[in-house]
Amino acid sequence: MAQAKEFYIHGLGCELGRESRLALILNFFGHQVVTHFTPDLPPPQKGIYPRHFGLIFTTLEDWQRILARAKSQGLNFYEPEKLRFPGLITEHRTFFLADPFHNLIEFKFYSHPEAIFGGRELAQVGDR
Repeated sequence: MAQAKEFYIHGLGCELGRESRLALILNFFGHQVVTHFTPDLPPPQKGIYPRHFGLIFTTLEDWQRILARAKSQGLNFYEPEKLRFPGLITEHRTFFLADPFHNLIEFKFYSHPEAIFGGRELAQVGDR
């Protein structure tokens, strides 16, 4: 649990909610994330699929702020920041962090907010 606290609270700046010997509840940028202790870690996966979760920021400034914090805290970047799908409705900035338990976390900012849940006529989802 100490590693989880170091990464999520000290590294990312999440707030601690309730905790027990085997679990932590975190305020993950306004969303509840619960971490659970497990004695056996899953092996790291190759690539971002299928196992990752993410957070969408509604302002570029907020996305840049968490990017700067992750860099200044020396967090483990699984994929550095990049601009995906430039010029398309789905254009977005993204980066991935890997926590100490091999969970991949994506941080996104969409240039066009309507692309977050819209654009259903577009077939492309992800890189596969």
